[in-house]
Amino acid sequence: MSLEDTDLVRVRALSLFRALDSEVFTRLMRGAFLQRFPRGSQLTSQGQPDNFLFVLLDGAIELEGSSSDRESTLALLWPTATLGLASIVLDGPSLMSARTTKASLILMVPGDAFRQALGENAALGRAVAEELAGCFSGAVRSLKNCKLRTARERLISYLLAQYERQDGGSIIRLPCRKRVLASLLGMTPENLSRAFASLTPHGVEIDGATVTLRQPDALAMLARPDPMIDSDVGEGFSQAERERRRGKRLAMAAL
Repeated sequence: MSLEDTDLVRVRALSLFRALDSEVFTRLMRGAFLQRFPRGSQLTSQGQPDNFLFVLLDGAIELEGSSSDRESTLALLWPTATLGLASIVLDGPSLMSARTTKASLILMVPGDAFRQALGENAALGRAVAEELAGCFSGAVRSLKNCKLRTARERLISYLLAQYERQDGGSIIRLPCRKRVLASLLGMTPENLSRAFASLTPHGVEIDGATVTLRQPDALAMLARPDPMIDSDVGEGFSQAERERRRGKRLAMAAL
């Protein structure tokens, strides 16, 4: 669907477009549109070219990679993350497949128009550099999380991140299926079940997608939080959202 004035105001506020002058923004949005996708919609396919830059406004996206007969969940994206930015900038194939995990509203910007604007506008170039730097930082944190932690430590760290994200309540809800969570954390479903069972003596109770954390402080001692790792590992947010969440963490630490 075409962009209405209220949509343009919302898009204009995104960190990727905020610094653009009116002429460049108007030209870039001329071919852009909003698309609603139902749950399970395939957005990109590994190895295929990305013709559009996607900006997730509402909903959630799962990123998957595959090789031979193996596949794995690489990340979950939340508003207002971008999808396909690197492949659009490089005009190359997508390295991942992406599908919606819930009904989603996505801004779609033609790749050719975006590359043209990128070559002409320094403000857009800076915004893209900041967004890609944030993505690189998240990828390094995820790699360190998988390489330097045990399965139980990875699970605890993920649960504590959800505890923070869901405003510190003792009851949290897993945002994805357990099979997806296991893949996201580099485990088999069986290993995930064993990891959950090992946390029962530490006040963790699970019932379907609902998890109760009765001793979050004790869990933190077990996982040994590391600020060089624990920053929304395995979850994709926009640069603006990462800054907002970082500010929230600093404010809480100052209390």
